[in-house]
Amino acid sequence: MKKIVYLFAAGTMALTACTSEPSYKISGTIENVTDGEFVYLQEVKGRELIKLDSAAVTNGAFTFNGRQDSVVNRYITYTPKEGRGPHVDFFLENGNITVTLGEESTVAGTPNNDIYQAYKNEVGVLRKEMSNLYKKFSEEGLSEEQKAEIEKQFEELNNKLNDLTFQTIDANITNPVGIYLWPQNSYSMELAQLQTLAAKVPAEYQSNANIANLLKRIDILTKTAVGQKFTDFTMADTEGNPVKLSDFIAKNKYTLIDFWASWCGPCRREMPNVVDAYKAYSKKGFGIVGVSLDNDAEKWKAAIKDLGMTWPQMSNLKGWQCEGAALYGVNSIPATVLVDQEGTIIERNLRGEAIKEKLGELLK
Repeated sequence: MKKIVYLFAAGTMALTACTSEPSYKISGTIENVTDGEFVYLQEVKGRELIKLDSAAVTNGAFTFNGRQDSVVNRYITYTPKEGRGPHVDFFLENGNITVTLGEESTVAGTPNNDIYQAYKNEVGVLRKEMSNLYKKFSEEGLSEEQKAEIEKQFEELNNKLNDLTFQTIDANITNPVGIYLWPQNSYSMELAQLQTLAAKVPAEYQSNANIANLLKRIDILTKTAVGQKFTDFTMADTEGNPVKLSDFIAKNKYTLIDFWASWCGPCRREMPNVVDAYKAYSKKGFGIVGVSLDNDAEKWKAAIKDLGMTWPQMSNLKGWQCEGAALYGVNSIPATVLVDQEGTIIERNLRGEAIKEKLGELLK
């Protein structure tokens, strides 16, 4: 009899082990919410949040249960009838996840969420300091020296934020946290940092759409980095005639390839610096080629006239589908590439007084 009981118990345990699968439990709390109201588990598609699951609030608590095959970034949100409610993004993975929704929402309990929350905590401290400096900068009666000091402190904090982000991604590039954060923050990284991370991405993540696009961009930036030969392309001028970038580069000692658009506010604010540089050095062998990311030909031509741009222009009038911009890995404008007469890239992203300073060194 004992043997039969033992065999039955062993069989039951084996069956339980076979049918038990990894799962997640999200235990959350939220204040000042009426029983019966709902919080939602959501995913981002494009620029919209899509509801995946809902949980009713009871005594300020809610629970989600499920099973997740792979680790993904998701949101938990609460939307009141008026105003904006708390929300938090987190990593949905199997395990026990604890969520606190409030003024400062937090998530903990699983490996990826603990790493992510620690990073967000440090970012929050730095951003709060930056916000305080911004408010201080807006105060009336500050001297130029005081403003300059605030700007210096703000830049130092921003550098700390960028360093923190890079170090966090570098330490986690082999897990979902690093893979998620990297594409979002790649714009603030130097090419050497991007190359360092690219070399560490595991094969299993290289098919991720965001990572694949970023790796492609890094390859382009590497091919068009300082010291490399320029990449030629052909587009139409303002009269619709095809022109080649190489035709202009061959005519000048140094040529600035200036990526801009009539609809781009920062481009318009930067253009007086470019105009001044052209006036100061055009007779010494400096030339410019404007590559516009416009869609509208008339607005493009009007901006050229209004901004006093007297140098050659090119565009395919396809906006961000500009082939020339894609060849140089341009994902924000204004952007510049300085090339010598032999076609070697001398500098990238010169702006403001830095344009004239560099030309002063080269065209003494």
